[in-house]
Amino acid sequence: MGYTIGVDVGGTKVLGGVVDESGKVIETARRDTPKAGGAALTAAIADVANELKAKHPVDSVGVSATGWVSSDRKTILATPNISGWNGVNLDYELTSMIGLPVAIENDANSAAWGEFRFGAAKGKKDILLLTIGTGVGGGIVIDGKLHRGAYGIAAEVGHMRVVPDGLLCGCQARGCLEQYAAGSALMRYVREGAEKSPDTARALLSRGDGTVAGLSGKMITEAAREGDEIALAGFNTLGYWIGAGVASLSVILDPELVVIGGGVIDAGEILLKPIRAAAKSHMPFSEILPMPDIVGATLGNEAGLVGVADLARV
Repeated sequence: MGYTIGVDVGGTKVLGGVVDESGKVIETARRDTPKAGGAALTAAIADVANELKAKHPVDSVGVSATGWVSSDRKTILATPNISGWNGVNLDYELTSMIGLPVAIENDANSAAWGEFRFGAAKGKKDILLLTIGTGVGGGIVIDGKLHRGAYGIAAEVGHMRVVPDGLLCGCQARGCLEQYAAGSALMRYVREGAEKSPDTARALLSRGDGTVAGLSGKMITEAAREGDEIALAGFNTLGYWIGAGVASLSVILDPELVVIGGGVIDAGEILLKPIRAAAKSHMPFSEILPMPDIVGATLGNEAGLVGVADLARV
């Protein structure tokens, strides 16, 4: 059975794994993500891959990273969160350091492919994945093929404009979906709810240090499960915006399945129900036209690693 290596580059760790043809992770290795980025980060990826390569017979390496990747999967065109990587031919650098063919892929594309091949979307042909974390990422599979676009930057759905002259985004445009549908937006909704109803907010805030800043996403999710009014309202608002985005994207892509991934999906139906409701309410001719199913991702933190390892194989 052929093995490949997938390496997922995150904000705190570089996680690599040997993956078989069924999507099973055989062994993992990790390094801390160098804050300097650039050459130090490239070396950390090579170290992880070489450690795993020394233990298992592998024939290729896939690297999943945030940012815009060229359509030939060789160059990091631009990445907003990693210094010293813009315009870097990562394929050339890593191939010389590892001695194996290397494929580079956007992290959301990698996760979408992982869910398509081995997770929630297995057996489907046309799917859309939204990853809801610090930002909003997207991955599209059309007729069983990952859609990258002419220049490799398709599916940057977080930067779809949903509110004219809305909140300023890190990309310098205003009103991007990311500003309303990301995990950071959930924190803003909770803060706004706490400011409006400080007495109601006491129980929620007591889960942390008494402030909204002291709350984690996990705490808010647990509070929502226990019926906390402010936490539930935050998820309802978040779900509304995600659902509105799903409706707009569905009109263009017509997917049979939409997969919601990222950390917030731990909330399960607490988030999925308002997403489905908002998608239906924003979908043109929703009573006539078929709606895509909307489900939670199933591969968790391994989706990108597994997906990019499989993409390196094909």
